[in-house]
Amino acid sequence: MDGAPGETPPSYEARPLRITWRKLTLLPSLLVVVLLSTWLWFRHAELDAISANALANGQVWLALRQHIALTAVSTFFVLVIAVPLGVLLTRRRFRAATPFVRAVANAGQATPAIGLLALLVIWLGIGRTAALIGMIAYAVLPVLSNTMAGLRANDPTLLEAARGIGMSPAEVLTRVELPLAVPLILAGVRTALVLNVGTATLAAFGGGGGLGVLITTGITNQRMPVLVLGSILTVALALLVDWLASLAEVLLRPRGLEEGP
Repeated sequence: MDGAPGETPPSYEARPLRITWRKLTLLPSLLVVVLLSTWLWFRHAELDAISANALANGQVWLALRQHIALTAVSTFFVLVIAVPLGVLLTRRRFRAATPFVRAVANAGQATPAIGLLALLVIWLGIGRTAALIGMIAYAVLPVLSNTMAGLRANDPTLLEAARGIGMSPAEVLTRVELPLAVPLILAGVRTALVLNVGTATLAAFGGGGGLGVLITTGITNQRMPVLVLGSILTVALALLVDWLASLAEVLLRPRGLEEGP
């Protein structure tokens, strides 16, 4: 039985972080090989005037920077919107609004991304703003759902104990509820990041820039080298972002929640 005399109490020491050398090096090494192979191929490829013009004057780096900026800015606003909203919807006075908010978030992701972007361009005009709003609407759901799920999964006895020692509702939320929900919230953020990398390729159709410009140029002009480069860079960026997010999941997880071997 628990608490029997003479019984050694369980250890609650934080277990080591589960980051292995394979996790640290395997995917980055693979990406380096793929990108190096692509670069060597382009060094020896014979590009016609259209392909050379599409890739000249730093346009590849510009498209890559735009893609990263679109992903970072949209994910930032997803966090600003979804995490506080998820917290509010788990409070008693706001629970009645949960079905409506979830329906709106579901509609944002259920709508085809290209159709949503087209509607936003008609409404807001061509530019980065329409692309960002579309990306945010498309990626809110996983962060919102995981925030709510993480907070609802907290053990009620822990929350009652926190209140019993005199913590205010704000202290219970910030010092107990949110730290315990961090793993699920981070999983939602990881999903949103990867979604945003993929959705950002559609920003080119609304004048938002990004690697989608290379992909659409390659398709419309039937230039395979341009299409291949844009596609490889998009896939590599998505894999890199997912790898970085997986490391963040481990590093930002509260130490008391580390999983055993």
